[in-house]
Amino acid sequence: MKKIYVFIVAILMASIVSASGDLHLFEVENKNGAITPQKIEEAFVKDGFGIAVNSDMIKPFMIQFKETKFKIFTLMTIYHEQTSFDLVKKYPVAGVFTPLGVGIYQDKAENTLHVSVLTSASLSKIMGIEDELIKKLESQVLATLKKVLPNAKYKLSQEPLSESRELITKYELEVDGDDAKTAKENILLGLDNGLSLYGFIVAGKLDLNKHMKDSPYDFYDGYSICKLPVIYTVALTKPEAAAFAPCTLAIYKKKDENKIVLEYPSVYNWISSALVNDSEGVDVLLKAQEQFESILAEVVE
Repeated sequence: MKKIYVFIVAILMASIVSASGDLHLFEVENKNGAITPQKIEEAFVKDGFGIAVNSDMIKPFMIQFKETKFKIFTLMTIYHEQTSFDLVKKYPVAGVFTPLGVGIYQDKAENTLHVSVLTSASLSKIMGIEDELIKKLESQVLATLKKVLPNAKYKLSQEPLSESRELITKYELEVDGDDAKTAKENILLGLDNGLSLYGFIVAGKLDLNKHMKDSPYDFYDGYSICKLPVIYTVALTKPEAAAFAPCTLAIYKKKDENKIVLEYPSVYNWISSALVNDSEGVDVLLKAQEQFESILAEVVE
């Protein structure tokens, strides 16, 4: 199946604060370690969010690389039980950020805990849609973070690097009604084989249809996928890019369409939004993009 390129035109929309960065950045004093990823998770759950992934990366870093400069490095993905799925019902592409990433990290050499999450403007830019629901989701996320981190300093990241490549990578497979179930099974089998071949890990799975009453989809699954060398290498210089990890691969079929769609946020977003400009970080990201594209190209043939 031929690759479908989706060229995203940046949408100009006002953020809740006057700045042009793509990432909300929080930092709070945490010398005594009282603020933990578990405490942040509890705050989100209390405010109506579900947790898809809460992965402590320190042990995997130590196992594979024998060292890490972090005392805390956690990849968390969240979804609001109402707002996130209202978005997905309106816009299929919204599933690539359902769940949404929250990066939580603290260097061994500092007493400051950091949290990063994407802005509504960056979400709109990447997905190519503009809707008040995106701003609503942002306000809900920020309200929780400000509640659980009341003494945190807040800022937005620097202006993103210019990026002309497609921000969403998308593949499609044409199917006939009764063949959709079999086609999906074959896609998932090929996906599992390809991910294993290239060293990708499925950190979590989310059946979005279970969260949507009167869903417009026959099925909608989100796969949280990461590759340890990518996260480890990028985190050395740009740990705030953790807001993009793990990446969500959306796999869905709308009830009124005879095609299965696979799409995910391209690694070019990491480079642009998190200002990844060191050769090691860029190289490992581009290699992952190439490998992931080859996997998806294979499964939709």
